[in-house]
Order: sequence, then structure tokens, then C-alpha cells
Amino acid sequence: MVDAGMTMSFHTQNRPPLLLGVATKNTSRSRTKSSTSVAVVQVSSVLQTNESGNLPESKRSSMPLTRFQAPNYILSQPNTVGIIGGLSVFSSLLFLEKLVWWSLKDGGECPPFVVCSDPTLYKELPIRSLFHSFTRSRASAQILSNNWPIIESLCRKRAFLEHSGARCIVMPCHLSHAWHDQISEDCSLRFLHVGECVARELKEAKLKPLENGSNVRIGVLAADATLMAGFYQEKLQSQGFEVVVPDKETMEHVVIPAIEAMKRRDMEGARNLLRIAVQVLLVRAVNTVIIASDELQGVLPRDDPLLKKCVDPMDALARSTIKWANATGNGG
Repeated sequence: MVDAGMTMSFHTQNRPPLLLGVATKNTSRSRTKSSTSVAVVQVSSVLQTNESGNLPESKRSSMPLTRFQAPNYILSQPNTVGIIGGLSVFSSLLFLEKLVWWSLKDGGECPPFVVCSDPTLYKELPIRSLFHSFTRSRASAQILSNNWPIIESLCRKRAFLEHSGARCIVMPCHLSHAWHDQISEDCSLRFLHVGECVARELKEAKLKPLENGSNVRIGVLAADATLMAGFYQEKLQSQGFEVVVPDKETMEHVVIPAIEAMKRRDMEGARNLLRIAVQVLLVRAVNTVIIASDELQGVLPRDDPLLKKCVDPMDALARSTIKWANATGNGG
């Protein structure tokens, strides 16, 4: 029997769709020990606010606010995680799966979370065409300077999560991190950066250079837009790593075709191209390859030896999120 947990989707002028998650207990008598799970019940509500931004009295009674400890927040636990959804619901779901899996791996519990996911807003913004309109030689600051509609949209989501009770913000979306600095500028909460998380984990791994006289080299495979934004390169270099990215020919003839093959559901073609892309970087003496693309995750079979040389930065983000939640939940 599930005693707590819900998923809600609120659609209002100032409230983008969200997902609520709380750790729950299975209290079935058939088990001698309670097990942690995530209960999800979908509820779709359309809420209208009055001119002051508050819910009318006639509408408030339909909201089960009595389920929560504090009336001002949807979730009031001190280790509540706020998740800003990305370009697709798929990336958010993948991250949630990682968050749950890494939480339960050592017998722990998944922290409470609120997900704000509204991919329809991204469809109205020229993100992909915008990035593709620049050459990779342009500075990333040039890309960021004229994109206030995107930044404002992400800032509204962040503010909404803050008001929902989140105490830490994460973004399981590679492209959104191109604007991480602007989104987190006036945020009083912990705001994790996926690039910092993966760079820190690699630093803690104490890798050794594969070539004498050189620094540890880390390869980065990603869509052209993510590489052009440059935040993975910046965070890795700040930890003393030398970053290796595909050259123009490899991007045009291997990486981009691999992503396009996945979109066509040509798994065999995508798999062969991804193997080539990884091997091209390994030949350049990189210790490991960061696959910073949702489209390229899960392409290689689990028993593929090349996977041992690859990392998914979203795993690092999930582990860092859990580490924060556990420390905060224990009074840290």
C-alpha cells in the first residue's frame, strides 16, 4: 500500500507544468521490511489566478495542501531537489531514473523532488537554429548575449521551483547549461552544474596521463551546439585536464550522422558511427570519453568494451544531487 506521493501538472500563466516526487514506503504486510519506492499518480489541473496572482477561494479547496507540512510550499523537506526539464521530456525521465537508481543502489532513499518540465516553450525558441547559425570558431559569449527569451524562460522555471519548496536546483539538459551562469546569478539555493560534477568526479579518480609529459586528457563527444557552448571544456580545464574534442571532419562525417541515425531509429548505423567517434578520441590518448548527448546514450550495448572508456555526465549530476540531499537531510 502506498501512503504518499503524487505527480501533478499545473498549467497556469505563471506556473509551467511540474512533476512532484516523494520517497514513499511500501507497507504491505507480506514483506517483513519496508522498501523504498517512488509513487506516481498523475493529476492534471488547470488553475486560474486572479489579478493579485493568488488562487480564488473557490479554487483553493480543490488543492490538497493539507498533505504538506507547510502551506507555502508544495514540498517542505529540507533536501527537496528542484529539476528544470530540458529540450525533451526524455532527458528529464532519464535523469529521474538515474536519481532513483543511484539513491537505492546502497539501500538509501530517493530524495523528494519537484520537476518543472515544459518542452513546448523550447519549441517556440530558436535554440537549434540559433546554435547552427554560428560557426564553431565564434566565442560562446557571442551565443549567449542575444538569447534573453531563453534565459528568462529558464529563470522563471527556476523561480517556480524555489517557490515550490526546492532547496537545490539541477538541470538534466546539456544545452541549458550554456546559460547556467545567467540562470543561477541571483539564486540563493545550491545550483549544481553538470560540467563541474563530472569534472570533480574525474579529478577524484586520480587518473594518470597515458603519455609522458602531458596532462590527463579527457575526450568530449556531443552535439555541435553543446561543444560550441564550451562549458564542458571550461569546467574540465579548471580541474587541470586537457580536453580533446572531435575535429571538424569527425563532427561532420561521424558524430552528427550518428545523432541523425538515432533520430531515424537506425540503431546499427548509430552504433557503428559512435564506435568510430569514440575510437578517434581514444587514439589521441584520452583517458575517458564524456558522451554529453542524450541521443547517443544507450546506443552501445552494455557489454561493449568501449563503454568502459565512456562516462555519462548525467550520472555524475545524479550522484552529486544525492550527495547533497543526503548531507542536507542529515543536517549537513
